[in-house]
Amino acid sequence: METRKPVYTEKTECQDCFKCVRKCPVKAIEIEEGRASIASDLCIFCGHCVDVCSTKAKKVRDDLYRAKELLRQKRRVLVSISPSYAGEFANVEPPYLIAALKKLGFEAVSETALGAQQVSARVAEQLQQSDAKLTISSACPAAVDFVQKYLPEQADSITPILSPLLSHCRLLRKIYGNDIGIVFIGPCAAKKREADRHPDLLDVSLTFQDLHRWFQEKGIDPINMLPGGDDRFVPEAANEGALYPVEGGMNETIRLFGDFKDVRFMTLAGVYCINRALTGLKIDELNNRVFVEILACQGSCVHGPCTSKQRPYLLDELEVYNRANLPTGRIERNVLVEIDGLHREAPLPVQHHTDEQIRKALHQVGALKEEDELNCGGCGYDTCRTLASALLTGRAEPTMCLSHLRKLAQKKANALLRCIPMSVVIVGTDMKVIECNENFIQMFDEESLYTNQVHPGLEGANLEKLVPFSDLFHAVLLTGNDIHRDALHINNKIYNVTIFTIETNQVVGGVILDVTGTEMHREQIAQRAKQVIRKNLETVQEIAFRLGENMADTEILLRSLAYGFSTKDISLLEETETDSNVP
Repeated sequence: METRKPVYTEKTECQDCFKCVRKCPVKAIEIEEGRASIASDLCIFCGHCVDVCSTKAKKVRDDLYRAKELLRQKRRVLVSISPSYAGEFANVEPPYLIAALKKLGFEAVSETALGAQQVSARVAEQLQQSDAKLTISSACPAAVDFVQKYLPEQADSITPILSPLLSHCRLLRKIYGNDIGIVFIGPCAAKKREADRHPDLLDVSLTFQDLHRWFQEKGIDPINMLPGGDDRFVPEAANEGALYPVEGGMNETIRLFGDFKDVRFMTLAGVYCINRALTGLKIDELNNRVFVEILACQGSCVHGPCTSKQRPYLLDELEVYNRANLPTGRIERNVLVEIDGLHREAPLPVQHHTDEQIRKALHQVGALKEEDELNCGGCGYDTCRTLASALLTGRAEPTMCLSHLRKLAQKKANALLRCIPMSVVIVGTDMKVIECNENFIQMFDEESLYTNQVHPGLEGANLEKLVPFSDLFHAVLLTGNDIHRDALHINNKIYNVTIFTIETNQVVGGVILDVTGTEMHREQIAQRAKQVIRKNLETVQEIAFRLGENMADTEILLRSLAYGFSTKDISLLEETETDSNVP
């Protein structure tokens, strides 16, 4: 599983920025559905991706629980601490740091620099006994893995000597017995790889960051410790080996062992530097014997990926020099343990792709012609062709090509602008036209465009000189609130206008439709309807008036008829009606 590797990706936290691809010196990153995971077979575990990951999705494996378990299981557990502790704990004297580590449960603390001194003595022997034109150091496991995997033609020039850490572990086990537990603490992620490969020598590898967290959990502040008389490094304090964490430090220690006038000592710090210096190098072309100290990290171990980096690393380097107890004059040192036996990593198989395969892969990112290959590096690869190779091996996706995505987005935007039947314009904070469609241009006559001296396509034209309602665009830029007007009457024109935010307070867009003809027709219909309604009302009123008049006349007539009869006539009428009712 990926999480068991020394360096891995927490996929849920990956934000598909591809920064790790751009910064990884060996491109040991594979992309799947926009998420960047580490290709362990390609990785040299330098930890540089952890350093640059903005979202902290790249992580160094947490082995703190293993160290705690080791303390519970073994009676005697020692610490091998990297000499770069001088920079990481610059304000803490060694006795105080040792006392703090003992409070965590360790029996004793020893400097990894003692193993470095054994390595320097052994390398000095080899340089004196051999006449090899090129010799490459084996001190940095990440740098060694890089040469063995990616520059196999130079791998035989690496000294077959264990790293300072593994040499120190072998020395400690010789002195204190093979039943002890050993925990390394330092700035390096690749040391976890060494622990995985050599469990017989090293039990657990922790980082300085792990140690800070452990101190915090236990409420331990090294600077406030009260060291005792036995709070010293065992079996003794290191001398010249303390220089190993700085660039060129190993070379300085080797020079102390003899006169190497025929050897040129060089330092290559950083994988890119190593690659540029050694790729294609023919040993026969060397005019001098050369010893090359290779380091995977720029700034060396004192600026490793698992350090706090609380201050400029130049100060940390100076602290390393200030604390080193360097001997004066030439020294002699016996190699006390067998430290030959460097781990050999198999070179990576070379994958060959035909020109036709590369061409088809390039088509996926829109590179149809040679001039389309921008080699901009936005995807993280140095050239478009290396991206094409990664596409063919399944480690990359076409969406990684930012230039291709931009072109696709532009094409889609242009197609939409062309097809929209309304006028569309996009403007910036300076009220200058960024983009518009043909319908917007056709809103203006040639004379007005000439008068305003605008560029073809209106790009860069001042919107305030083009439309009479630019104040609406101003309002949206200032407030970020969209505006919609169904019928905006301006200069005998009627517009349907929608203005919306694209980037708050930066870019706004407008969709404009001249609805003058439609609105005029609608108004005419409305006016005619009003006339019909008014006439209907008048007719109703007239009918009502006429009806009222007729009703009044009828009422008058009936009343006249009713009261027109005399009393005598009424009495006679009543008698007649009574007589007619008698049987």
